[in-house]
Amino acid sequence: MKFLPERCKGARGMLNMTQGDLAKAAGVSTQTIHLFEKGESSPSEDTLLRLQTALENRGVEFVNGGNPGVRLRRTTD
Repeated sequence: MKFLPERCKGARGMLNMTQGDLAKAAGVSTQTIHLFEKGESSPSEDTLLRLQTALENRGVEFVNGGNPGVRLRRTTD
């Protein structure tokens, strides 16, 4: 599954995270996220994985298939 700028931005929105919050969580610069979400850069695969992992660790789930997107992970109580 390709980690797209729209999915990154959507996941941040669901989690109420700023670009700075995600940058800190993923260990990258805020500018890296800013340029990626604007479609002005293509970060390395390692950086994309770090961004995706940071978001997933906070409760989002990236889905693929017939309806690709992002959603909050269901919790079982």
